[in-house]
Amino acid sequence: MPIAAHLRRLALAAALGGLATVASGISASAHPHVWVTAKAELVYADGKVAGVRHVWSFDPEYTTWVTQGLDANKDGRLTPDELQGLAATNTENLAEFGYFTKLKVGGKEQAFAEPREPAMRMEGQALTLSFLLPLKTPAAQGRGVAALEVYDPTFFVSFAMAEGPEAATLAGAPPGCVATLTRPKTEQPKIADAKTVGDKPGMTEAFFEALTAASTYGVQFASRVLVACP
Repeated sequence: MPIAAHLRRLALAAALGGLATVASGISASAHPHVWVTAKAELVYADGKVAGVRHVWSFDPEYTTWVTQGLDANKDGRLTPDELQGLAATNTENLAEFGYFTKLKVGGKEQAFAEPREPAMRMEGQALTLSFLLPLKTPAAQGRGVAALEVYDPTFFVSFAMAEGPEAATLAGAPPGCVATLTRPKTEQPKIADAKTVGDKPGMTEAFFEALTAASTYGVQFASRVLVACP
C-alpha cells in the first residue's frame, strides 16, 4: 500500500479508536505513528542547487505492515525488484504531502518537480526508500545559504536524521561548500495522551487530527541542513 494511502488509513483508524488493529504494536494514543531515520544529499549541477536525494528508513513495525504480500516468489526475502512498484507509487503519492521537504536557497523557498529514481530495499528489519527530488528550476546559491528541513507538519510521521557524517552530504557542489547539520533542541514526545502534567493538559489524538499541512507544530522537531559556499 502506498505510504500516503497508509497514512490516511492510519489517521482514520486513530479517529475511530482502532489504530491498534491496523498496525500491531502502535498504541491508539501514541503520536507519532511512523518513525523515519533520514539521510539527505543536496545535489548540485553547473554550480546550482538542483535537487535533494532522500534516503528514508522506516521503523520495523511500519515495515512489516506495508510489505505484507510483496514477497512474490515466497522465498522469505524482499528484493528491490519486488519492492519497485511500491517505491514508484510511494514517491508519486508523497506529492500531496509536499514530500515532507522544505528547501530554501538564498531565503527563497523552492518548488519541486516530480521525483525520480525511486527505489526500495530491505536493510535488516527496516524498509528503506530512496528517491531524487529535483527542483523545478535549479537555484543559484552564490554566497547565500541553502537550508533544508525534512519533517511532517502534523507530526504523524517522525523524521530524525541519521547519526554520522552520511546524514547530510553534498553531490557536485562547488569547491568549498560545507554542509552543517543542526538537530532540534526540542525532544520529540513519545506519547501524546489526555493526562495532565502539572496544571497543563496533555495533547490528545484530537489535537493532532486537527493539524494540517499548513501547521507549524512538526517543525520544532525538524533537523536542519545548512549549506554555505564561499
